[in-house]
Amino acid sequence: MVHKILVALDQSEMSTQVFEQAISLAKDTHASLMLLNVLSPFEKAYSSASYPGSNGVFFGASEQTVQFYVEHWKRLEQESIEWLRSLEAKAIKAGVEPEFTHSVGDPGSVICALAQTWEADLIIMGRRGLSGLSELFLGSVSNYVLHHAPCSVLTVQEPRPSSQGTTQTTQTATTS
Repeated sequence: MVHKILVALDQSEMSTQVFEQAISLAKDTHASLMLLNVLSPFEKAYSSASYPGSNGVFFGASEQTVQFYVEHWKRLEQESIEWLRSLEAKAIKAGVEPEFTHSVGDPGSVICALAQTWEADLIIMGRRGLSGLSELFLGSVSNYVLHHAPCSVLTVQEPRPSSQGTTQTTQTATTS
């Protein structure tokens, strides 16, 4: 039985589908819901050429550069909290009372650690669909979580046409 669902969200388009799956399952099972957003300095969206440094890594950086970086991260954290609050309101409107949190760090590690400490029965998350060299070099958060989570994991994939005209949308794994 599912009592506690941890929902890992990353502000991508895929997160809408992940959120909707989580709300539906929480309503059906009367489970508690925890919404999580992890900001990572290693993600392309957060350490880009827009920083006046080398991908967010500042060796011998000026005080101005460091201040820019700190202010940018504060904005990202505030945006994360505001986004999670908007999802909280949507969940409440749908009849589910969620908790939410955000963190900075390695997404896979943070997701697994929170699942452990919060005693989640299920993690629901999206899958970007990386493969080949992209997955080798960038890694896969969903792959890490599938192999290290202390509970079952439901990954939601972007719908894609199959050979029979239906769409494949979810993948599940149970860890022991």
